[in-house]
Amino acid sequence: MVGGGAGGELLPLVAMVVVQVGYAGMNIIAKLAMDDGMDPLVLVAYRQILATIVIAPFAFFLERKTRPRITKEILFQIFLCSLFGATLNQVFYFIGLKNSTATISCALGNILPAITFVLAALFGLESVGIRRRSGQAKIFGTLLCVGGAMLLSFYHGQVIGIGKSGINWKYSHSATESTSSGSKGNFFSGSFLLLTSNLSWAIWFILQAKMGEKFAAPYTTTALMCFMASIECVVVAVCSQHKASQWSLTSRIKLVASLYAGVISSALAFCIMSWTIQKKGPLYVSVFSPLLLIIVALLSWALLNEQLYMGTAVGSILIVLGLYVVLWGKKKETKQETCEGEIKGMCECDEGMKATYKEQPKQGVEMI
Repeated sequence: MVGGGAGGELLPLVAMVVVQVGYAGMNIIAKLAMDDGMDPLVLVAYRQILATIVIAPFAFFLERKTRPRITKEILFQIFLCSLFGATLNQVFYFIGLKNSTATISCALGNILPAITFVLAALFGLESVGIRRRSGQAKIFGTLLCVGGAMLLSFYHGQVIGIGKSGINWKYSHSATESTSSGSKGNFFSGSFLLLTSNLSWAIWFILQAKMGEKFAAPYTTTALMCFMASIECVVVAVCSQHKASQWSLTSRIKLVASLYAGVISSALAFCIMSWTIQKKGPLYVSVFSPLLLIIVALLSWALLNEQLYMGTAVGSILIVLGLYVVLWGKKKETKQETCEGEIKGMCECDEGMKATYKEQPKQGVEMI
């Protein structure tokens, strides 16, 4: 744990809450824009371009004197971060979001800590400790997350009658029609793409944690990553959409979605998460996703008139339970490691005192 006192612990917490609130707004606005006819690949391309424009000045001025030397190895690591953390992650996510609902996309996002734990264990960033209760809890929580994700993906179930919010928003009508007409046919494909997006996202956490050890410059990292992702996403989008009309931002909701996704959900969010990963590690960042689910579920019900299905509700509960079992195991493991470190330090101190005590009589004899 890094940080000085309560302030050092509170700041990463507040930072991650801000990120989740920002992502909640993006899910709603992006869903509305795509239901209004915006292609998800075009949205991802605009997101990266605008994020690069916004973050580049901060990277140049704020880290001009403190920025470490950018080597070929660092550039290659940033390229991998752009490929997994921006391009693949967001392409799969927005296509999955278009073919499902905002609530399902956020519910499946809660499997991210389980995927992150598995990858972090493989890369040596997390210890499993299967013989300890902490390790068993992390494994059991991971299985709960996977089971909940499978239930949510393959089982729809009955509609849970919770009534309507009564908020009449003009954009919600197109969103409701799109969800009712397309969710049945694309239910599985949307969930599968969202799970693939989470896998790419977890890989980015691991890559970012490794790179942060050698290159502690979050603004520069984000700027270069978004710049590389801009090129990658534009190439993919142009190959998919040749018509100039698909790139038009004359619609107000399309313009707002592009600006919001680029400035808030990429430039701001990537900087905050890169800094938090350096301070607290990759698993800490991923455990805040249930907050996003709660916010988006409320906003989707209130603004988009989304219906809640039994499979979505039960699967989400299992995923969140699994998430906090993993978190409990991680917290218990941290306490155990701290206690073991203190005991080891005390033993080393005792051995040093004994060695010093044994040498004192010999020194006395020599003096005589």
